Amino acid sequence: MITTILFDLDGTLLPMDTEIFTKRYFAELAIKLKEYFTPEEVAKNIWTSTKYMIGNIDPNKTNEEAFFEDFYGRINYEEKIFNPIFEDFYEKDFNNIRNVANQNKYIIETVKLLKDKGYNLVVATNPLFPEKAILHRIEWAGLNKEDFMFITSFEKMHYCKPQLKFYEEILDNIRKQPLNCIMVGNDIEEDMIAKTLGMKTYLIEDHIIGTVKEDNNIDYKGSYEDFYEFAKAFPNLK
Repeated sequence: MITTILFDLDGTLLPMDTEIFTKRYFAELAIKLKEYFTPEEVAKNIWTSTKYMIGNIDPNKTNEEAFFEDFYGRINYEEKIFNPIFEDFYEKDFNNIRNVANQNKYIIETVKLLKDKGYNLVVATNPLFPEKAILHRIEWAGLNKEDFMFITSFEKMHYCKPQLKFYEEILDNIRKQPLNCIMVGNDIEEDMIAKTLGMKTYLIEDHIIGTVKEDNNIDYKGSYEDFYEFAKAFPNLK
C-alpha cells in the first residue's frame, strides 16, 4: 500500500527549464566571486567538484564534504575565505534567479491534497545544493518546508542521483519500504530508476528530461493536471 510520495524538485514540484536555471545560476555566482575567479573559472571549478561529488560513494562522507574536499584541493584559497561567501550567496543572491522558475496550481493542489489525506511527502531532489538553496526553491514553488517529512540536501546525503544508494538512504531516513512509496519526477534516468528498488514511479511530462522508451521503468506518466487527477483517486489514510 502506498503511504509515501517522493517528489523531485526542479522540473517537478518547481516548474522550470533546468538549462536556463543553470546558466543564470552560474552567471549570478560569477558576480559573487568576481574578485577571485573569471566566469569561466567559476563554472569549471564548480562543475568539476560537482562531478566529483556525484561520483562519491563513500558512506562516511557527505556530499558537502566530498564537494569541498575537491574544491579546496584545487584552488589557492582557504575555507575561511570562501565558506562565508557561499553562505551569503545562498542566503541572499541565490534568490535573484527565482524568476527562472514558475508555480503550477495543479502541483500545489496535489501536495495539499495528499497531505490532507495523510500521506508522507518527501522532497527527493538531487542533493547537489545546500539546504538553504533547496528551501528557497521549495518556496519559489509556492510550497512550505513543513509540507514534507524529509528534504534531501548535500549536508545530510551521502549519494546523488541516479545512484540507487541515494534512494536507499532516503528510505533508511524515513523508515519506509520501497513497496510503500511512489517516486514522482521529470527525469527518466535519475527519477524513474527508483522502480528498480520496488517503488512505483510517475513521470511528469511537462518538463521531461530524457527519451521515453518501453523499458524506462515508468509505471505512470502524464501532465501536472493528470497527476492531480491521479492523486485524487488515492484513498484517505486518516
